[in-house]
Order: sequence, then C-alpha cells, then structure tokens
Amino acid sequence: MTRKRLTQIFPFLLPFRKWQRKKVFYLKMYLDRNRYAQKRSEKTLSNLVYQTSVPMLNGNSGFDMKYQFNKVYNLKLAAETIDKIMIEPGETFSFWQLVRWADRYQKYKAGLNVIDGKTVPSYGGGLCMLSDMLFWMFLHTPLTVTERHGHAALSFPSTTEDLPKGTDATVNEGWLDLKVCNKTENTFQIEIDFDDAAMYGRILAKDAVNMEYSVFNPSVTYRKAGGKIYQIASVCRMETDKDSGSKTERKLYVNRCQIGYRLPDNLIVEEGSV
Repeated sequence: MTRKRLTQIFPFLLPFRKWQRKKVFYLKMYLDRNRYAQKRSEKTLSNLVYQTSVPMLNGNSGFDMKYQFNKVYNLKLAAETIDKIMIEPGETFSFWQLVRWADRYQKYKAGLNVIDGKTVPSYGGGLCMLSDMLFWMFLHTPLTVTERHGHAALSFPSTTEDLPKGTDATVNEGWLDLKVCNKTENTFQIEIDFDDAAMYGRILAKDAVNMEYSVFNPSVTYRKAGGKIYQIASVCRMETDKDSGSKTERKLYVNRCQIGYRLPDNLIVEEGSV
C-alpha cells in the first residue's frame, strides 16, 4: 500500500506546504548561477526554426466543457509572459521563472489538473498544454533540455494523439519545471498566438539553423501491472544536416505513464513490470 503524504492526512497543511515549496523552488533558481531568459522583443527574429499548432478544446475529458474554456483563458494568461521572449547564448529558459506572476492582476480560472492520480478541476488547470507545446518545439531545435517531467498518468486521450507518444511535459509550481539551456552561439525567440480553436507556437532564430530534427517512437508498448495499464514509449530524434544530408539518430529517453482511459480493443497489452 502506498504511504500517504502528511498533507493527505492533514489537508489543512497543504497551503503552507505549497508556500514552502515555492519559496525553496525559487531560492534554488536564485542560487544556481543560471542566467534566466527574461528579455522580450516585439521585433521578431528572421529565421523560422520550427512551428506547430495545438487544438485547445478537448471534448473527451468527461467533464463540463466550461473547464475547457477556462483552460483557454488560463493558457492565454500564461502565454503573455512567454510570447516574444528571447533565449540568448548561455541563457536558460524556465517555464515558471516567466509564468510565476501571470495571475498577479488577472486570476486564473478552474481548469482540469491531475492531482493524486485523479483528474479534478483546480485553480490554474490546463497550463500543461502550454508546457507540452513548448517542449515539443524545443525538441526541434539545438536547445538543450535540462529539466522535463512526463505526466505520471493520462486520464483521457490528448488533442495531439497524432504526435509521438511520451513527448509531453507537465509542470507544477514548486515541484516540476520545464527548462532548456542555450549552449549555442545563436539567439532564439518564442512566439505564441491563438485563434478561436488553436494555440500556435513558433521558435525563431537570429541565424539560420543548419539542422533539421524529426522526433519519433521506435517502440511503444503497453503493460499491465498491479491492475493498472502503463504506456512505455521510447523517444528518439533524427538530426539531419541540411548541407551534407548526413543523419544522426539519438535516443533521448524512455517515457512511462499510466493510462486511465479505455484503449482500443485490438491493442496488445502485455503482463509484466514497468
């Protein structure tokens, strides 16, 4: 049996625990000697590195659609702090370093979050859609990912089921961040935009990037252990030199997450440990 955390036994301690974690979280950033990206420029850089889009509304959550509309509101609020941000040589991009004050003047609404393995409405829910998109874009650049956390559980199918499995990135202020470091001599810029149906992201660069990146799953398996089903996805990247055409395949990581929704009947689920 999983041992309960102190805040699960005494819920009234949770606000203090969150306050404590956030203080330590940002103190570590202050002391880690990283130079964090904070400069914003309305003048966009001229070289497109990668662009993508994400449908924002998901009708498969099993919850009232108002939480989907609240998520869109939260995403726009958080994106304002990241849009047009520059990542200069030697700088580190941190999701929370930028988003931490997004709700200072306009408060987030209740969206859907996974808490203790269950999807529930909570303040600021839905921001992971922004971190998911950012991580997917970073995978198509020379930027070095220094912190990324996959979702421990997926309660309903994503709006981006066509993407390789295991390419998500969850965030939780005080606990989990998304960070990339610019170890190149180039300068990069993030752009985020919206229309009524989708969120759009672009990574731009000062100088043209000579590499092209393709992310894929060489294998995805499903295993049943302890009465739960898990997805195990290997994530690799093919790096192609645009001038010479030479290719380099790199294994990035293996992603494991619990699947909380019904899988297709014809999908093979193995028995075994994860």
